[in-house]
Amino acid sequence: MTIEVLGTGCMKCKRLLKNVEKAVEETKTEAEIIKIEDINEIMDRGVMLTPGLIINGELIVSGRVADVKEISGYLLE
Repeated sequence: MTIEVLGTGCMKCKRLLKNVEKAVEETKTEAEIIKIEDINEIMDRGVMLTPGLIINGELIVSGRVADVKEISGYLLE
């Protein structure tokens, strides 16, 4: 599983990354977590509001911080 966290480094982006890491740990999911901070790369992925969360190439969340429980739900689908 590939998880991409998109954000330029703001507090919300950092919080989303921490939530993703915690969800991966709690669900014992094997995943590669990639942090993307380049604004052009973020926009190329269709994210106009950060932070963004992409799981296996699918945009899951944009413009808000998903909590650990929500992310865990996506990981277990």
